[in-house]
Amino acid sequence: QVQLVESGGGLVQAGGSLRLSCAASRRTYSIYRMGWFRQAPGKEREFVATISWSDGSTYYADSVKGRFTISRDNAKNTVYLQMNSLKPEDTAVYYCNVIVGPGRYDYWGQGTQVTVSS
Repeated sequence: QVQLVESGGGLVQAGGSLRLSCAASRRTYSIYRMGWFRQAPGKEREFVATISWSDGSTYYADSVKGRFTISRDNAKNTVYLQMNSLKPEDTAVYYCNVIVGPGRYDYWGQGTQVTVSS
């Protein structure tokens, strides 16, 4: 079982910035990828960004390209999401996701609320 602890959400004005963090529990498994998804009220959960644990390659949703940056700290088993130029439409609960092991099992964090006021 992998536990993920997220932090860094909050309320910010449009144009502002926030940094989310997600730490994975004790490392007894191999991490394949970590990433972020979000779910706005009344909408389905959607992909935001992901990063490869081995080579650091990144992928972003078109809606956040150029504004959000995903990064990792392998030693701390932690992934970050730097969010700049935030817009009201970025308001959502942000969930951390990790894919581990040769079986590629995935786990989710509890979610952290990000609210962007106009």
